[in-house]
Amino acid sequence: MRLFNTYTNKKEEFIPIHDHMVSIYVCGPTVYNYVHVGNTRPMIVFDVLRRVLEYYGNEVIFVSNYTDVDDKIIKQAKEEGITEKELTDKYIKAYEDVRNGLNIKAPTYTPRVTQTMDKIIEFIQSLIDKGYAYQVDGDVYFRVPKIKDYGHLSGIRIEDLIEGASRRTESSDDAKKESLLDFVLWKKTDEGIRFESPWSKGRPGWHTECVVMINDIFKESKIDIHGGGHDLKFPHHENEIAQSEAYNGDHLANYWVHNQMININGEKMSKSLGNVLWAKDLLLKLGINVYKWLMLSTHYRNPLNFTDEVLNNVKKETTKVENVVKAASLYLQTERVKKGIVLKEKIDKIADALSDDLNTSLALTLILEEVKVLNQIMRTKEKDNEMISNEYETLMQMTDLIGFNFKTPVLSDEDINIYNQWNNYKKEKNFEEADRLRSKLMQRGIL
Repeated sequence: MRLFNTYTNKKEEFIPIHDHMVSIYVCGPTVYNYVHVGNTRPMIVFDVLRRVLEYYGNEVIFVSNYTDVDDKIIKQAKEEGITEKELTDKYIKAYEDVRNGLNIKAPTYTPRVTQTMDKIIEFIQSLIDKGYAYQVDGDVYFRVPKIKDYGHLSGIRIEDLIEGASRRTESSDDAKKESLLDFVLWKKTDEGIRFESPWSKGRPGWHTECVVMINDIFKESKIDIHGGGHDLKFPHHENEIAQSEAYNGDHLANYWVHNQMININGEKMSKSLGNVLWAKDLLLKLGINVYKWLMLSTHYRNPLNFTDEVLNNVKKETTKVENVVKAASLYLQTERVKKGIVLKEKIDKIADALSDDLNTSLALTLILEEVKVLNQIMRTKEKDNEMISNEYETLMQMTDLIGFNFKTPVLSDEDINIYNQWNNYKKEKNFEEADRLRSKLMQRGIL
């Protein structure tokens, strides 16, 4: 497998730290609202990565957190008139409903910040003891200038950051810092949920939470893959690396993988523009297969532009898959053809495409090519049932590898009898009875 490593800015051969075991951490949501479509792109992208790694026989430990302590959470809880715990539980449930609806594998671990607080406090104290952090009036800051290669991941020069910071309006927090680049590890506050610490009653800074959860769960100074959206490269992931170098002497992950953002009709999705699309609504409108095909039609490192034209093309392509899957499934069941064998060389071919830095567009092309093959076999007068069964099982395996759900209902004996009788009525040109049975088959979701 080859992955584009954002840290080295090039595509590299993926070599895990431990043979046949891969550790992945993907930054999860701050749970103060429903999931929008932009939040689901990393969910889908890294699920595909996980699936192809597992296809090649690797055990994948996949971790994605919930940030359930944040100023936005406090504000939203007040607006909804509920506690912060009630709010975060509500939106974690909504997030998981979308994840399940998209047929995305559940992470191995889903730690919450509130459940990791003791470890966070210990971590910050260790950074203070090592001289990488300092306390001022109950707040704790990280000494950025002590990290020599700060900015390496994002390609931002520390000199430019200093110049930019010097131009902004100084805040009361800036006055406490040794350097304007220093970021908060612990924030003293009188508002919202707070935790006791050696420095004050408060809560942790966002950038610290992920590092601690990675260290706590994986128990190693470095993991294989750290992922997330492109917008997290700076400052979030840059600050994670800085803390890890201070704490462990290492930059947290061997491979950094970032997906690009989603645009709506060429514009950035934002509340101010009124073009935010909620994932739950879009999933209900489009269904899982159209939704995921849309997300995977553009390479993860390129921006995805959501337009009516793109959506219409995606609908046409998924309909081709759905039609042949339904037709073949119906034929095989009504003819009582035994289950075929999966043609492994075709599955390997799609896995190879995904192994090239998740070339999902090529993988979708291969699926459509298999649709053509199955369609051609289905249209022959003298049908080869074994071949139909083999190609059908292969197509289903190809779509399953990426996480689609093109499965069709399993027919009962009664369903099959009704379907066969319907065909007999059509041959006899008994259209009244054929229409009656057609209505019954439609009600059962068979036609």
